[in-house]
Amino acid sequence: MQNFAEWIGNKQILADRCEQRSITMLQALFNKKDQPLNAMPHLFHWMNFLHVVNQAEIGTDGHPNKGDFLPPIPFPRRMWAGGRLEFFQPILIGQVLRRVSEISNIQFKQGKTGELYFVTVDHFIYANDILAIKEQQDIVYKTATPSTHVQPKPSKVIEQPVLHYSFKHQQQLDSTALFRYSALTFNGHKIHYDRPYSMQVEGYLGLVVHGPLLATLLMQALQDHVPQQHILSFEFRANKPVFDFNTFYICGDIQAETAQLWIELEDGSIAMQAKATFQEA
Repeated sequence: MQNFAEWIGNKQILADRCEQRSITMLQALFNKKDQPLNAMPHLFHWMNFLHVVNQAEIGTDGHPNKGDFLPPIPFPRRMWAGGRLEFFQPILIGQVLRRVSEISNIQFKQGKTGELYFVTVDHFIYANDILAIKEQQDIVYKTATPSTHVQPKPSKVIEQPVLHYSFKHQQQLDSTALFRYSALTFNGHKIHYDRPYSMQVEGYLGLVVHGPLLATLLMQALQDHVPQQHILSFEFRANKPVFDFNTFYICGDIQAETAQLWIELEDGSIAMQAKATFQEA
């Protein structure tokens, strides 16, 4: 175990702008290209503040080399495991954006499948110098599992964390959809488009659907079902990967001012859980 405590407090400030074109392109991925907008949909800010480095600075996994803002943790698997967001002001098309980021915690844990590092990053996003979003992001680093050792486990139905379905929509994301999302977010991680790498090097069963993409699908479904509500907060946690060959379901249980949301696989297991709060706009 290496000690990366000196990286806690590391800060980064990035500038950007809310652009109509990038929003329209992501809307097209959700078959909503022709819907008029004057503000950025929630979670679309993940297309901003992209980590732009020269090709020579890209690691073997397709990510930028570690050791710039994030610590140089040597484990090959790097995953966005979850996060918590608060929304204060809408981000309007054309507004100047600024993100102030800081590493707030680094923890080492011994998991069932190997050693893990959890890195927590706090983001404060300003639109025209007014705080619009506060976000806390959880990044997990873990050792890889060779594909020869990966054996599919018998399907086991996991008890639902909620009992009522306000909606349940079937969804599947193929390799083209994953590639388009990778392109829009400038995400070079090979697990999303390079099948041999994903399976043989990182030990997955196929191409991995991006965690932020699944979270955005949940948010899109929520906003479709409560269009007159103002979303106050959203938090999500990934439980297991979703692959490009999986059929899955976008599910939600909507109450007066809260919603439980989840990604459900065909065997009934939960791949991602989320919850949101909202109020009348």
